[in-house]
Amino acid sequence: MPVEHINKQSVLLEELNYIVSEGQNPDTLDIDLLDSIDILKKLNDEDHKVPDAVRAILPDIAKAVDEIVKAYANGGRLVYIGAGTSGRLGVLDAVECPPTFSVTDQQVVGILAGGQNAMFKAVEGAEDDANLALIDLQAVNLSEKDVLVGIAASGRTPYVISALQYARQIGAKTVGVTCNPDSAVVNEADIGLCAVVGAEALTGSTRLKSGSAQKLILNMLSTASMIRSGKSYQNLMVDVNASNEKLYARAVRIVMQATDCDYNSAKNALERANERAKLAILMVLTGVSAEQGEQMLSHCDGFLRKAVQQAGQS
Repeated sequence: MPVEHINKQSVLLEELNYIVSEGQNPDTLDIDLLDSIDILKKLNDEDHKVPDAVRAILPDIAKAVDEIVKAYANGGRLVYIGAGTSGRLGVLDAVECPPTFSVTDQQVVGILAGGQNAMFKAVEGAEDDANLALIDLQAVNLSEKDVLVGIAASGRTPYVISALQYARQIGAKTVGVTCNPDSAVVNEADIGLCAVVGAEALTGSTRLKSGSAQKLILNMLSTASMIRSGKSYQNLMVDVNASNEKLYARAVRIVMQATDCDYNSAKNALERANERAKLAILMVLTGVSAEQGEQMLSHCDGFLRKAVQQAGQS
C-alpha cells in the first residue's frame, strides 16, 4: 500500500476520533442482543433527541432563511450541495419545491456529488473530489446572487468544503449544515447550522439522527423562505402547481378552505384563474376578474393576504 494512502488514512482516522456523530453511543452498546421491539425502542429514544437539537439553532436557521428570501427577491437561487445521504436530502428537498410552490426547477437546485447516478448508487470517491465541486457549481452558473447550502453530517467532506470556499470567493452567501461542531463546514460558511444530535445508535450511520436533523433543517429553509416570499395564505399552499389529479383536487380544496365557498364555486374560479389557486381565491374573496386579480397580485409582489387587505380598503 502506498505511503501516501497510509498517511491519508491515518489523518482520517484521527479526524474521526473528534467527530461527534462517529462516536460510540453508550446507550446502545447492547443493541445487537435485543429483539425487534427493543431495538426499535432504542432507535426511537435516540430519534427523540433530534427536534431539540434543531430547536437549539433556530436563531441561526432564521438568519439563513433571511438570506434566502433576499436572494429570491434579487433573482437569486437556493442551491444545495452535498455527498451521499446529505446530498440526496438536498436533492429531495429541491425537487419537491416546484409542485409545492409553483417555482421553476431553477429556483431551488440540488447538486449531488457523483451526479444523478449517485442518487441511486454510491459513486466511490466523489465526496473526496474537491475539484469536482467547482465543476458542478460552474455547471449551474453559481453567482453572487445565490445562496449555497453545503450539507455534510461530519462537517469534513472535501467536496462540500471546496464548494463553500468557491461560493464565498465569488460573493455568494453560504450556509453550512452539519451535526459536528467546530467543523470545516461550519467554519467555511457565513452561517453555520450545526444540530448536535450526538453519537448514532449504530455507530457512524449518519443516515439516522444526523440525516433526520438535516432533513428538518432543509424543510425549514425552503418552506420558511417560500412563506416569506408570498407562497402561502394563512397556512395554505396557495401556489401549489395543479399538475396532476391529486394536486388539482388539493387546489380545489385550498380554494374552498380559504374562501368557505362550495366545490362548484371553487372549481369554476380555478378554471377562470387558469388553475392558479392563489388567483382563484382572490377572485372569490373580492369579486375581481382574473385580469384585475393578476394586476393586484403583481402590485403586492405575489402576497395574497396583502392583496385581499388592499381590496378591502378600496
